[in-house]
Amino acid sequence: MALPLRAIMAFHATARTGSMIQASQAIGVTPSAISQQIQILENHVGTRLFSRESRNVVLTEAGARYFDMIHDEVEKIELATEHLRGHNSISVLNVRISPSFATKCVIPRITEFLASYPNIELRINATNELPDYSRENIDLEIRHGEGYWSGVYSEKLIDERMIPLCSPGFLDECSLSRFEVKDYALIYSVKNVKQWKDWFKVAGIDIDKPLKRTLFDRAYMSIETAVNGGGLAFESHVIAAREISEGTLICPVKDNPEIWQSSLWIACPESHLSRHKVQSFIVWIKSLLKDL
Repeated sequence: MALPLRAIMAFHATARTGSMIQASQAIGVTPSAISQQIQILENHVGTRLFSRESRNVVLTEAGARYFDMIHDEVEKIELATEHLRGHNSISVLNVRISPSFATKCVIPRITEFLASYPNIELRINATNELPDYSRENIDLEIRHGEGYWSGVYSEKLIDERMIPLCSPGFLDECSLSRFEVKDYALIYSVKNVKQWKDWFKVAGIDIDKPLKRTLFDRAYMSIETAVNGGGLAFESHVIAAREISEGTLICPVKDNPEIWQSSLWIACPESHLSRHKVQSFIVWIKSLLKDL
């Protein structure tokens, strides 16, 4: 029996996008044609590849295994075809990055990556949501957290020094004793691994009154608020590197204790490490961080 190539392409597009409608738009056929092709492929292989849940389609266990086996090869076929049509050989790299790291560190330097790897089409998805690699087309993550997640390869990128920071118009550099910090407005990034409570503990300070707090779920919001004179932020020297180097954020605490966190990680299935585009991004991101 001949290999149903049209059906395989319909399956690949649906598994990659998670939607028959999006797959139909990518291939240029109707959603019903996508559904028919998937049924042809399921009949050909003798098993269900998707389960239908309302308007969504979800890969079955067999479908996830099949997608993982053919994904790279289908991408090679697409790239080879485009190359013969006279286009450059472009490899698409899908990277998921935490929003603050993407905003503060990656995007300002992204032209360096694009210049170094002109044959990679980079697609960045800025979210903290963990991907389902069995159904989402994600090559690699820069994941925020405490590390060592089950089911994926993880590698620490950098240790981050956590520092009290504020605008030089709010306080002068090294003008404040650690015991005075609790008297000022404090800015919290609630998703940071280390928090103000950790700073107070290491500093040996008991909190004997309510603190004046402003809380954000994104570090870049905390940094922007601190730059604008909104109080003292407790932030990573990596995420706030530009503001620190430009002098728009300074450390006002003259006897500041050292606190470090390890919360930026490379994460992906081990099988993805063999992809040249993934290794290219890993090399670049490590180079970007090495001097911080």
